[in-house]
Amino acid sequence: MNDIDFENTRFDPDLIEFHSIAKEMAKSVGYTANLSVDSQLAQLLRLRVAQLNPCSYCLILHTQAAEDQGIHKAKIAHLASWQESTMFSEAEQAALDYCEALTAYDQISFPDMHETLAEFFDEKQIAEIAAIVINMNLWTRLKLAQGQTPYIKP
Repeated sequence: MNDIDFENTRFDPDLIEFHSIAKEMAKSVGYTANLSVDSQLAQLLRLRVAQLNPCSYCLILHTQAAEDQGIHKAKIAHLASWQESTMFSEAEQAALDYCEALTAYDQISFPDMHETLAEFFDEKQIAEIAAIVINMNLWTRLKLAQGQTPYIKP
């Protein structure tokens, strides 16, 4: 990301201290946080939220973070079509399904997805998964609202 910069094209969220609020949550569940849930899974969830919302800033940042976490490039490339891929474990599929339902809030299947998550994750990990997705939705929507537009530095 050294050759990419971003420009706010709509508003500066620091005018109302929005970044400081979001940064506090990111300390506990952001991409540098120490969590009990697998770090590669956490990064896949962050990247999937960025794809669903579609936030350029977050896509660039979290694609690089996924690579830094050691996630295979083919798995990163297949994330948008994870339902059609055999690269994702059953636990990852359950978490990604939950991620998509929480992002779009599918109230019909949401309770069933929570039960499926419980087959693979303990209560703390489920809370972390929910917090990761919620935190990423906050960040993606903040960056979209402020018009965070990427450009390649000359």
